[in-house]
This record gives sequence, C-alpha cells and structure tokens, in this order.
Amino acid sequence: PSAPGRCSGSGLPCSPSDPGRNRGLEDFSARLAAGPTLQHFLRNTSPPQETHPQLEEEPEPYLTSRESLVYLETYGCQMNVNDTEIAWAILRKSGYLRTHQLEEADVILLVTCSVREKAEQAIWNRLRHLTALKSKRLRSQAPLRIGILGCMAERLREEILHKEKLVDIVAGPDAYRDLPRLLAVAETGQQAANVLLSLDETYADVLPVQTSPDATSAFVSIMRGCDNMCSYCIVPFTRGRERSRPMASILREVKLLSDQGVKEVTLLGQNVNSFRDTSEVQFRSAAAPGLSRGFSTIYKAKEGGLRFAHLLDQASRVDPEMRIRFTSPHPKDFPDEVLQLIRERHNICKQLHLPAQSGSSRILEAMRRGYTREAYLELIQHVRDSIPGVSLSSDFIAGFCGETEDDHQQTVSLLRQVRYNVGFLFAYSMRQKTRAYHRLQDDVPAEVKRRRLEELISVFREEATRANGAMVGRSQLVLVEGPSKRSAAELCGRNDGNIRVIFPDTEMEDGTGSGAVVRAQPGDYVLVKVTSASSQTLKGVLLRRTTLRESAAHR
Repeated sequence: PSAPGRCSGSGLPCSPSDPGRNRGLEDFSARLAAGPTLQHFLRNTSPPQETHPQLEEEPEPYLTSRESLVYLETYGCQMNVNDTEIAWAILRKSGYLRTHQLEEADVILLVTCSVREKAEQAIWNRLRHLTALKSKRLRSQAPLRIGILGCMAERLREEILHKEKLVDIVAGPDAYRDLPRLLAVAETGQQAANVLLSLDETYADVLPVQTSPDATSAFVSIMRGCDNMCSYCIVPFTRGRERSRPMASILREVKLLSDQGVKEVTLLGQNVNSFRDTSEVQFRSAAAPGLSRGFSTIYKAKEGGLRFAHLLDQASRVDPEMRIRFTSPHPKDFPDEVLQLIRERHNICKQLHLPAQSGSSRILEAMRRGYTREAYLELIQHVRDSIPGVSLSSDFIAGFCGETEDDHQQTVSLLRQVRYNVGFLFAYSMRQKTRAYHRLQDDVPAEVKRRRLEELISVFREEATRANGAMVGRSQLVLVEGPSKRSAAELCGRNDGNIRVIFPDTEMEDGTGSGAVVRAQPGDYVLVKVTSASSQTLKGVLLRRTTLRESAAHR
C-alpha cells in the first residue's frame, strides 16, 4: 500500500489508513477543552448598546473648522444657485460661518458656469482680482483660500490649478461633500482638487440652505446630469450622467419650504421631464413613456421608475397655495399626462419652457436635438390646444456651426410664428469635449454671430411685446416679491406666466370681503389689472389681495 499522505499546508493527518489518527484527535480535543470558552470571547466584546449607549463618534480632524468665514459667489444658471445652497449646507454643518463681506472672508468660493466662453472669461478676471486681494492679506491673518466649484472646475481643472496659481481648491459638481477635507488640505499650503463625476450623487440627504431666507420662491433640485448629448452642449461632460433624486426626499423638501412660508417652488434639473426615480422596487418594471410625436433620442428608452407626471402630481398636492414650476425640460419628454396636470391643477403654473435652439431642421440635426422644425411646431400647437392661455419661453443659439443665412432666417420665422413670451438668446460659443468641437467647424465669423443674435433679439422683443400686449386690460394673478428695483413707490412680482409685473405700492382690499384695506407684502397673491406691456414687463394697477384657490375659481 502507498504511504500515508498529508493535507497540503496543514500538517494534519488526512489519510484514513493513518494508525495515529485517533490519538491525534484525542490530543486535539484535550487542548480544545483546556482553552478559552465562548463566554470568554463574549466577555471581551463591546457591551450591548441598549445597556451602555455608544458615545457619539469624534469627527474627523478636518471636519472641525476654526469658524472660518466663507464668502460664496454664484455665476450662471439656477442649478448653480441650488449648488451654492448645497455647498453652504455642507460647510455650515462642518462649523464654517457665512459672510456677505468679501473683505472679511477667510475662504472665497466661486460657483462657476462653463456653458459659454463669456461666463468663463468673467471668472478668470474675477480670479485675478481675488489673487491681488490675497497678496494684500496681513501676515497676522489666516491665509486667504480661494476655490472654484462647479462646471468650470470640472472642465478646466488642470488649467485652473496650474495657470498663474490662482486657486487653492477645485471641486466639481459631484464633490461638494468633500469641501471640508479639501479646505483642510489647502490650509497646509497645498492645492487640493476633487473633480470625480458620480453615477448616483444627487445630494438627496443634503437639505439646501436658502441663500435668501425671506424669499418668496425657491428652487428644488430633482435630478442632476444629462444624457441627451446635444452636439453643442458641455453639460454631460461637466455634470455627468442623468440621475434622479428619490421622490420622497423631494417632497420632504417641498413640504419644509411650504412650512417656512415659501409660496413658489421651481423643480430644477438639466432635463426635468425625463425624471425617473428607481429607488422604489415596485416601480422598477414600469414601462418607459413614449416621446413626443416626431422626436427621438440617441439613447435607448429607459424603463422603470416613478416618472415626472407622478412627481408633478404629488408636489402640487403638498400645498394648494404654493405655485409649482419646473425647468429646464427637453421638448421630447412631454407626455399628455404632464400637459393634463398643468391644465387641471390651479397651482401648477400655465407656463412651459420649450427650448428650440434653431428654426432650421438642418441645423437641428447638426445639433443632435432629435426633432425637426415641423415636429417642434406640431408640439407647440398641441401644447396650446391642451393648455389654453399657456405662456411659452425658449432658448436659441445664433451662429451654430455651418449655419447659413437661410438657416438663420428660418429661426427668425420660427420666432415670429410661435411668438414667445420669454426668450433666452445667445451667440454660439464652442466648448471643448463636445461633439461639435471634435466633428464640426466653428465657421460662422464672430461679427456675423453678433449681427444674427441682434436680429433674433430684435424680432423676439417685437413678438413678445405683441404676446404680452394681449394681457392689457385683463387681470393677472401676481405673487408679490418685493419693492421694484427702480422705484420704492412700486412693487414687483410675477404672474402665472413668469412675466415680471410692476404696480404701485398702494392700499387695497384685503380679499376677505370685510372692506378692510391693507398694503401688499412679499408672499401675497394679488390681482393686478394690466395697463401696459413691453417685451419683458407688464405694468398695472393693484386691485385686491386674493388666494390661488379663489383666483382659480373665478377664471
């Protein structure tokens, strides 16, 4: 017979023919019996929490600041305003204090925009000014730290860190939780950066601190990033892939704002109406909604999740006296359920932002917008049929790659045909990383872009004046925001269509039918009879105070 074997690496006998096997097991059992028992190990573990409550964990050293004063400056879109509130909430929790005086700040953070070259140039100029301020800092004071946050940080991180050594920290849109650590690193004299993009960061558990505590309106972020990949747009590269915040956390924030007295909430995101909350298991198998007729996307339809119509429905139920708006949508995602909700709910504003970008189907294809001029106009008609009296706004780009004079005139004609109430118009500015940067030529001369932009602005104003002029002689429900910037004797607010309304600060009926008179206060809903209109403003006379419900009942 073969010699007895041994289990590799164990040194223990393993062959059933081993005559010493039984003796080895007896010795092992004896040693085991003489060793520590299970109770010995249990006695040396931590006490159960119910008998000895666990002490609160000590924070990481970098999370305890020495009450540094932070100055925050915001550039660009409303998403950056919301990001500023998120960043401040995180810093405040770590012990920082806020200042609105630049000269007394220990930390200056710029929340930046990278959509257009002009915005970036303004930030470069600002950085040079702040660097000069830094050099004048007294030696007796703590060193001034300067940081760039947001989209520009994501797009130009290498240049920002190394060009003229202008900043101490760089944090991308998904790195705000890391700000306390980055600032602690900067205190040691080193530069610190975190520009990693996330597939799931929505800051759902971070309650933004409203930058204007007495404001009548607020923005609530519902999603981040974008998957549309329009050829001109830098957003997918600076803010990452599209991901939606859990609906429950959105509704909690809306309720909190309502309890604080906020009267208008704007649901905010890069592409809000493609919202898709997959946090609840029972909705993960739901079918994907269809696109607007004649529209397409470059990505596969995403199934599952709670959709925007459901969020809009629930948000509008939180407070019947709170207005609900949303921005910015893509025209492709307007199912009839959304349009029906807007028509039926008295507190969802009858106002839609439908960014066209161009009136030329050829340019729209080059932009990768996923629709033609004809499909866009068909959607406009469907929206107006579904929501009588709807106010429309849009975005347009002048001088995109390859745009001819005929393409430009088609955009001019679209402006005339649709007659928007509000418009946002810009000359094209090529951005690195975009598809246009790699595949197209920025071949429209700057002076031609300027001329075309001026013509678009002129036509828009002409048509908006006509559109807004239709309200002259009619009463508008206005949410009072505060005194007019031009005159302390006038008040300013916005109507349902998001158009600015100016009216005298005079006494009015209190709206109860008692005959008492009051003066309008920020947060009041008032009826104003429009007496004149321009492309951007309505002017009128104050009638009386009212409520959203009462105003809806008398439409």
